[in-house]
Amino acid sequence: MMNRIKRKIITSAIVIASFIWFGFAVDLFEITKNLEVFNSLYKELNIAYVDDTDPGDLMTVGIDAMLKSLDPYTTYIPESRMEDFRFMTTGQYGGIGSMIRKVDNNIVIAEPYEGFPAQKAGLRSGDIIIKVDSREISGMDQEEITTILKGESGTDVNIIVVRPGKNDTLLFNLKREEIKVPDVPYYAILSDSIGYIKLNSFTQTAYKEVYSAYKDLQSKGMNKLIFDLRGNGGGLLRESINIVNMFVPKGVLIVETKGKNPDWDKEYKALNQPIDLNQPVIVLVDGGSASASEIVSGALQDLDRAVILGDTTYGKGLVQQTRELDYNAKLKVTVAKYYIPSGRSIQKLNYSNRNSEGLVEEVPDSLLHPYYTSNSRPVINGRGIIPDVEVKLPEFSKVAYALYVGNYIFNYATLYHLEHDSIANATKFSLSDSEYDSFKNWLTKDDFTYTTDTEEYYNELIEAAKEEKYYDEVSTILIDLKKLINQRKESDLDEFKSEILELLNNEIVSRYYFQTGRIENTLASDPYILKSKEVFAGSLYKNILEGTN
Repeated sequence: MMNRIKRKIITSAIVIASFIWFGFAVDLFEITKNLEVFNSLYKELNIAYVDDTDPGDLMTVGIDAMLKSLDPYTTYIPESRMEDFRFMTTGQYGGIGSMIRKVDNNIVIAEPYEGFPAQKAGLRSGDIIIKVDSREISGMDQEEITTILKGESGTDVNIIVVRPGKNDTLLFNLKREEIKVPDVPYYAILSDSIGYIKLNSFTQTAYKEVYSAYKDLQSKGMNKLIFDLRGNGGGLLRESINIVNMFVPKGVLIVETKGKNPDWDKEYKALNQPIDLNQPVIVLVDGGSASASEIVSGALQDLDRAVILGDTTYGKGLVQQTRELDYNAKLKVTVAKYYIPSGRSIQKLNYSNRNSEGLVEEVPDSLLHPYYTSNSRPVINGRGIIPDVEVKLPEFSKVAYALYVGNYIFNYATLYHLEHDSIANATKFSLSDSEYDSFKNWLTKDDFTYTTDTEEYYNELIEAAKEEKYYDEVSTILIDLKKLINQRKESDLDEFKSEILELLNNEIVSRYYFQTGRIENTLASDPYILKSKEVFAGSLYKNILEGTN
């Protein structure tokens, strides 16, 4: 009897193993076959195509197209882009320490980083780059110029610029340095002993910088914390885990990863003693908060350790691993999904299921399920992190948007800086009414124009009236309507003065106080900060976390 059972078990095992091997053999055959087809196609294209082809470019296009069918985070990193990859993971690169951007068909210094070669040498925001090491940059795109500005720390680079308002070109001799953009660009004590920490990224120094800032604020009497993750697109998983661990007990589950390969089924728990279990914390998030930012905000929400305030996050719950390829290239490939303490996934888009047009759609509502925080507060999966307290920022007016994207704000700040050696500190600076009038006059000279939504609808109405043969009958009314629209539009610079001033003040402040100044300038009127103070002030914070609000 026992022997028969053993034989059945062995027979079953052999059958199962056969099916597994058969499946593997089929996959192996398909892989081998398609690689051979691709190899022969690639060879024939290079031999027979009517025009010359660049084999390297052709292969890169093929690789990129293949990976594009998966998700945007699975990418090929050739050796030529390794410096960019290093910057993403470490926040470090060899260069001059400045952002550049395209303005009016010129490549300009957008914002030098304080304390680095560009700023120390005297380069300013708005300087138009003409040459780099005797190379004319006319016709180059922004990426090409960024590449030639970067280089090994200690090497020299010469930059010739034109400064708006000046006739002569200016030559700057710089020595490249190892640039480390801080993960925490700013922290401070606000009113009512509220601490504020801004975290921009999760490179390998994120936890260290947050910890240091927190301890300093604690020594200065902080009794509440606003932790700002807005616009933070994420980074290293271990840094997010360590930051959550600052506020939750040792041994608590922070995040799980689950993938096709069982090696990626892992639990990540708090390994250290927390820094503070009782300090009230509000985490600020928005649509630009992704990945590691969502692990931090989502875990603290699930564990009822912080109130999440702002707008719904991006919804990136996918784990990437970097794998080595030949010739010093790398493949960054999605290997698993994140699951935060309640058990929910934060991934919003389902890349494995595209619609008939090949577009990726959100996880359908039918697959959304309620999950529960430690205090039994309901949360849902598949939508990123939905804040406990929602703050919706008003949309820019058409005139403010046109001023910003048309670089009028940027260019006026450049001119203002040329005419003013110094300004009030970043928290107090604001253009006066007479200075705002000067800005409006400058716009008139610069032929500033833009199109309102009403004008767009008006133009559509004109076309429709002509098409339907109504125009002759209503032309008088339409002409009068156009006059009213123009009259109303002329007052937009006054109607939306407050938001235009906010943009102007922030850009001008950055010319004198750099990124730190930008942050300081906005804090006093920031709707997220004002709402956070309101939540802290009464019993709302406690009620939210207890689920009694």
